[in-house]
Amino acid sequence: MKTDRQLQQDVMEELRWDAAVQSAHIGVEARDGVVTLSGEIDSYAEKFAAADAAKRVAGVKGVAMDLEVKLPGSNKRTDADIAKAAVTALEWNVSVPIGAVQVKVDDGFVTLTGEVDWDYQRDAAAASVRPLLGVRGLNNAVSLRPHAAIKDVKGKIEAALQRLAHQDSKEVTVAVNDGTVTLSGTAHSFLERDTIEAAAWNAPGVQQVVDHIIVAP
Repeated sequence: MKTDRQLQQDVMEELRWDAAVQSAHIGVEARDGVVTLSGEIDSYAEKFAAADAAKRVAGVKGVAMDLEVKLPGSNKRTDADIAKAAVTALEWNVSVPIGAVQVKVDDGFVTLTGEVDWDYQRDAAAASVRPLLGVRGLNNAVSLRPHAAIKDVKGKIEAALQRLAHQDSKEVTVAVNDGTVTLSGTAHSFLERDTIEAAAWNAPGVQQVVDHIIVAP
């Protein structure tokens, strides 16, 4: 098991390795497997990339984000300009149903609302807006449209987990109740936990995923 110092060093190295992150502006602390990133960065896209980089590191159990987006003058845009760009980006993304997602912008913070059929469509909407100039934060409040009852959702998710590489499905328990999936058990890494949750979201009829999986390297 890594010491806090080793984990801190590994996260710092991963941030330096990621070309989308200006690691010199980011402070890293590690305590009992939980990593805290702090500092000021130039864009929301970089904040998201930094979080992803930290999650990739073996031994990370959680990531706390104390990063603040401070836009340089060249990146600043009015809320109206951001909203217009966001609407266009959503319209040009083939994974986002036309007209399904609405945009609200307040001081650079974007809120997405609406209703789609699948979680990947909701994620695609966020991915469309995240890298836009002027965006300081993003709240993805898009909901999933209710589906008709699907038989054996639990079995479908368990079968999907068995197909995952480097994942022992016996370590994860799946419970389903009226479209809500609850996951419990252990994963070997933060990244593996995210992969398991994504597999659960792919099951038809899933409205919510409650992730109680513990990262145990």
